[in-house]
Order: sequence, then C-alpha cells, then structure tokens
Amino acid sequence: MTDARLYYPATQRNRDVILGVLRGVLPASGLVLEIASGSGEHVVHFAAALPQLTFQPSDPEDAARRSVTAWTERLGLSNVLPPLAFHVQDKWPIDAADAVVCINMIHIAPWEATPALLRGAARILSPGAPLYLYGPYRQKGVVTAASNEAFDADLKSRNPAWGLRKLEDVADLARTAGFSAPEVTPMPANNLSVVFRRV
Repeated sequence: MTDARLYYPATQRNRDVILGVLRGVLPASGLVLEIASGSGEHVVHFAAALPQLTFQPSDPEDAARRSVTAWTERLGLSNVLPPLAFHVQDKWPIDAADAVVCINMIHIAPWEATPALLRGAARILSPGAPLYLYGPYRQKGVVTAASNEAFDADLKSRNPAWGLRKLEDVADLARTAGFSAPEVTPMPANNLSVVFRRV
C-alpha cells in the first residue's frame, strides 16, 4: 500500500515551539478548526499533546487531506476528525468552533484569502475565542530579515499573488471583522505567532 503521508521539514522544526504558544492560547476543551492543514503533521502533533481537545483539519487539496488521514491513522489518534475539503474563500462547512488555527497560509495564498479567513473565523467563533496565525510578516518599524526578504522574492517568483503581508494590514482587517488587537509572539526563523480574539 502506498504511504500517503507527506513530510515538510519546516513542520518538524517549528511544531514544538508552536505547541508551546498554543498551550497558553487554546481552550481547555472543545473543537479546534485548522485551516489549510497541509501535510497534517502539525494537527496530529497538537492532537497527541492535547488529548482533551478535538481537532478538525481542513484543506482544499486532495493530497493534503489524504496525508492528514494517513498521519491520523498511523498515530491512532481518536481526537482528529476526518479532514474537510474547502478553501477559505468558499462557504465554510462548519458553524461553530472554540478556536481556529492557521499556520503558514497567508503568505502562500492570494491576499483575498486573508479577509475570507478573518470573516469566516469571526462567524464561527464566540466572544473571547482565539484565532491563531503563524508565519512570517512585515512589521512597521521592524527591519525585515534578509532571509524573509529572500523568501518573499521566491514566493513572488512562483506566484505574483503570494508574498509576505504587513501585520498592520492583517490587524486592520481583523478589527473590521470583529477581532481584538493582535497578541504577537516572536518565533524562531523570523516567524511570528499572532493571536486575535473574537470581541
């Protein structure tokens, strides 16, 4: 049988530091929706460490959803639901969640995906519930690291609609959608953890 699991080296490097932040962000129990789950390596790592939570992965790509399922089955996790097939710009097939997590999507998607993510998360989250974002951003008054500038150029060479976003622009959209100001935690490799809470 072919192994459908995908492997992303960056996930192996960042999953523990992300988990460290999520431990202080996610609720004690409830449903966590992950947007753009990719390989599934993040969601299964979090689910194994936080068994009191139920995780709902999602991804528009067939190969990604197969990988999520394969990882879940390989690890024997009962708190990871079958992955949903949808893009943030589509109608979300879920009406409520206790938290939303989205890792490394905003810069590898057209800008239009960001307001769609924020609107969708605002619709399904209750007051006080978190939206957790992770990835590289530009910040006003902060010199962008050379590695991030190179990454931005590489992204744009692959798709002109991709690229690093200004955190201030994302925060403005989040406020319009009904979220608090961001709680920002610097992460390794010039990434940020950004937490918005539904108001």
